[in-house]
Amino acid sequence: MESALSPPDDSEKTALELLERLRCHPDLLKAVENASPVERVNQKKLRKEFPPELVREAVSLYETRQRGRERLPHADHLWLTRTGLEQATTWDVAVHKAKRFKDQSTMADLCCGIGIDTAALSKNTSVLAIDSSSSMVRRATWNSEILGNPSQVTGEVDDVTCREWTDWFVHADPDRRGDRPRPTRHLEAYLPDIQWMQRLIETARGGAIKVGPASNWPQHFATGSCEIELISLAGECREATIWFGELAGQLSRRATNLTTGESLAGDPSLASRKIAPIDAFICEPDPAVIRAGLLETLAENHGFSRIDYEEEYLTASQKPQTSLVTPFAVEAVLPAGLKHVRRYFIKQPRHHYEIKCRRLSVDVESVRRRLPVGDGQPATVIFCLLAGQSQAVVARRL
Repeated sequence: MESALSPPDDSEKTALELLERLRCHPDLLKAVENASPVERVNQKKLRKEFPPELVREAVSLYETRQRGRERLPHADHLWLTRTGLEQATTWDVAVHKAKRFKDQSTMADLCCGIGIDTAALSKNTSVLAIDSSSSMVRRATWNSEILGNPSQVTGEVDDVTCREWTDWFVHADPDRRGDRPRPTRHLEAYLPDIQWMQRLIETARGGAIKVGPASNWPQHFATGSCEIELISLAGECREATIWFGELAGQLSRRATNLTTGESLAGDPSLASRKIAPIDAFICEPDPAVIRAGLLETLAENHGFSRIDYEEEYLTASQKPQTSLVTPFAVEAVLPAGLKHVRRYFIKQPRHHYEIKCRRLSVDVESVRRRLPVGDGQPATVIFCLLAGQSQAVVARRL
């Protein structure tokens, strides 16, 4: 169901009309899918059978669906736009967040975009999907037919800043781009902006606000009653979720690795920092743990120590039993100069080298090219600070 609360302007009307016409031409979509790459570029053959404006839309949709395959199930059938896909929540992340909203009433997905979060939420509760773009609301409702439960979704076109969300549970995904070519890291430049987010936290019953993990959220949400969850998937930090109200956890920070399902909660202000010499294992923490500021909490929970006040690498005497770090067995600790590393490997050259660094400036490809190649087991060389000194740790990925 969809109700437009304010009439769209002419450009939005045109976009919506094109979208609806395209949906009525599955034969065009199939023709684009079966066309050769050259035919999709020049479009001459396709335009002989279909209106040019529809062909352009169909080709753009096809290309966006191809890009969406890695992040979204059934991407070949979803109604996407390039910008909408770039800002959309990865499906696994959306499903993870939706679990906290299970069975909540008066649930709204604000700034719903193409509706990936809407679809995930609709599997467990009824959702009001609201956006200022009528064509986006239409996509959100159609995508819920493919990924979610369409009977649980109501779409509305409106400005979310002009409504009160008192007593609602809400999920909000403010626009991070606007008219800019790239997403901004400044919450002040989000649409709606940080002031609106803070008012939402004060008035809504509970919910979540999605922001970029590299954004300046620590500047605005470092203290207070919110829980900030950093979510990683396949080794990449994908999202920072600001949980608030009745849906916030008791601790201020959480790091979740969706690949394994392991999660860590803590309060960075309560953890103590322990520095120790490097031991049998050096460990690279999950990016969600690093961005959440939970290195000390992770270390305390699993018997790790930091190797330097500036470095994120941890060390342990025994093989770690948590998926929140990538462990490496330490083979040698050398001075960071390339001549020292080359001299070490001349005696036992390897057939593959993995070069890692976080705080030190290292030309990774140059180092790799200048190391001797042999038939030895793969080695990882980690350039890092150890007690304030630049070192190269030779290790074996476990």
